[in-house]
Amino acid sequence: MSGSDAEFTVLCCGGGNAAQVATGLFAVRYKTIAVSFFADEAAKWKDALGEAEFELTTPGGGVMKSKPKDITNDPSVAKDADLILLVVPSFAHGEYFEKFAPYMKPGTIVATMPARSGGDILFASKLGDKAKDMIFCGFETLPWACRFTEWGKKATILGTKNNILAAVTPVSATKKALAKLQGLLGVNPQVLESPNNLGISLRNPGMIVHPGVMYGRWGPESWDGAAKDEAPLFYQGVDDFTETVLTGMTDEVQLLCRKMEEVAKGLDMKDACTLKQWYLDCYDGQMKDTSSLKACMNTNAAYDGLKHPCKEVDGKFMPDLKYRYLAEDIPTGLCFAKGLAEIVGLETPTIDKVMKWGQERRVYGFKV
Repeated sequence: MSGSDAEFTVLCCGGGNAAQVATGLFAVRYKTIAVSFFADEAAKWKDALGEAEFELTTPGGGVMKSKPKDITNDPSVAKDADLILLVVPSFAHGEYFEKFAPYMKPGTIVATMPARSGGDILFASKLGDKAKDMIFCGFETLPWACRFTEWGKKATILGTKNNILAAVTPVSATKKALAKLQGLLGVNPQVLESPNNLGISLRNPGMIVHPGVMYGRWGPESWDGAAKDEAPLFYQGVDDFTETVLTGMTDEVQLLCRKMEEVAKGLDMKDACTLKQWYLDCYDGQMKDTSSLKACMNTNAAYDGLKHPCKEVDGKFMPDLKYRYLAEDIPTGLCFAKGLAEIVGLETPTIDKVMKWGQERRVYGFKV
């Protein structure tokens, strides 16, 4: 493992807004290489940035400038990596694990941000015997709410969570891994230890919020199929009906956690809290009203202006039902929770309803 910050090499994987924010932030202090295996995204990003520095605007209005060492689709750069951070949809994690595996050196920290259900199991299955020499870390969520200002050149952090949880495998490497990851992120958010990846998986806010809010806005009870004049607000547009959907889903996950603790004695699921408690944990002080789940989401300053993923059609807006809010968070989130519920004999009517709707829209390969 490299010693000084300047020698420590980070691979930041992905080309979305969070991946570009992470690359810009880490490159201020560390040798940072951006990696994307998606189509020709790496080449497009490299061309867009050119010789300029990447500009990152922070919530206070300050601007940080940095330059990644390289932007590439070459997996062999993993041979020099001390830490590999995946900021890509979870359905792509396996591809990155497989392509990096031949080049990774012992002791490499591999972190998924955010982790999704069974990420540690996927990592072990893709690396085989080599996994025992690595350190896997799963984050519960992204550290920030962020968006591009100008793709490939500029991005803005809209808000930073107060703290985020992470689970490390093997547990003996927790102190070392979390210390290095905290160094990458800076003072905020504070990285807190979670006892196991299962708790991280079922704490996962994305699998509730993203499909739940999409269903609440575009499901049969709320939408007549007509195009909208503008893309609706996502979090700050949550209404009473959507709140009931979200509450039903998070309550069912809580029942699942209690049932699993009953079945598997000694299993610690304390971190898999309700969705409202998650907001209180992560965004305390950034919400004007915390009286209800809807109020937490509607008044969260980190969510100002964030809208539903939509496609413009003839000057109006239709929902983008192929977006990762369904494409990622149902198959690698809700399906995992549903599978566990079936194993322990627990019914999940609200989760079932949202999953079935998602399957009809996306033609997923799962059954409820």
